[in-house]
Amino acid sequence: MGLLLRAVYTLSLLLAGGVLLGGRVVKVVFYEWSFYREHACLIPAFWLGGMATHGLLVGGLLGVWGFCRLHVKPVLTVSDALAIPAAVILGVGRIGNFIDGQIVGSVTTVWWAVKFPDADGFRHPVVLYDGLKNLLLIPILLYLGKRHLPAGVLTGTFLFLYAFLRIFVDVFREYPTTLLGFATGQVLNILMATLGVALIFVRLGIRRYPVDAPVAHASMTDDQPVPAGVGWRRVAFAVLLLFSLVLPSDWTQDVPARYGNRHAGLVYSTLYPHIATSALTRKSHDHGEQSGRQHS
Repeated sequence: MGLLLRAVYTLSLLLAGGVLLGGRVVKVVFYEWSFYREHACLIPAFWLGGMATHGLLVGGLLGVWGFCRLHVKPVLTVSDALAIPAAVILGVGRIGNFIDGQIVGSVTTVWWAVKFPDADGFRHPVVLYDGLKNLLLIPILLYLGKRHLPAGVLTGTFLFLYAFLRIFVDVFREYPTTLLGFATGQVLNILMATLGVALIFVRLGIRRYPVDAPVAHASMTDDQPVPAGVGWRRVAFAVLLLFSLVLPSDWTQDVPARYGNRHAGLVYSTLYPHIATSALTRKSHDHGEQSGRQHS
């Protein structure tokens, strides 16, 4: 499955766009709908926080599907090629969540417990557990990738292991919302794990299948001209990457209240309104309200 450089940038753009939209939609609909149904104008405000990992994966798969429709490529072959990079990104990304104090675990007395700035008591560093789990998927996927399995098995394995193992990780996580009587994330874990198992069995049930050609890495040498249409794609992709750096992935939050102590010039404004959406973020607001008002 060879890809021209222009196609690589197209795939990157669709992936990034799908990830951002998917993560936001799932967070709004499944986690914070009680807030956003009263504040629909804030749904596009990515910079206030509110991204869901399950949504990132769903949006990424939709981005892959859109790319394959445009370039007539096999969807499962492309998604298989992206499974290992996805595990790497999801593993490393959790380090960023931890550094920013996002996504707290349940209260505990274990010696490695962490004191988060926005939550009472010492808690499990659940994002580090999840990050390690994601990184442990890499050797498994590398091993399976060498076995010439039907297209889609690697994708199904990634979806299953990511979600199934996260069920055990999320036992130590504090979810402020529920869905069908269970923690929202756990319901989504079960659904995603089921989807992964179904995909594995369907693809392994194919008795005859062609061995997919390895994914060719696009490259440009010094004496090759840049293909037409690549320039704007590079700029657009860079903008999306820079935009993603300012997005808190945790709950929608009162940004000046939470970060006002770190950034003296951060004040309430149209972009950063006074809000509180959950018990956890409300505590953050109460703690930082006085600081935020000092700069308003």
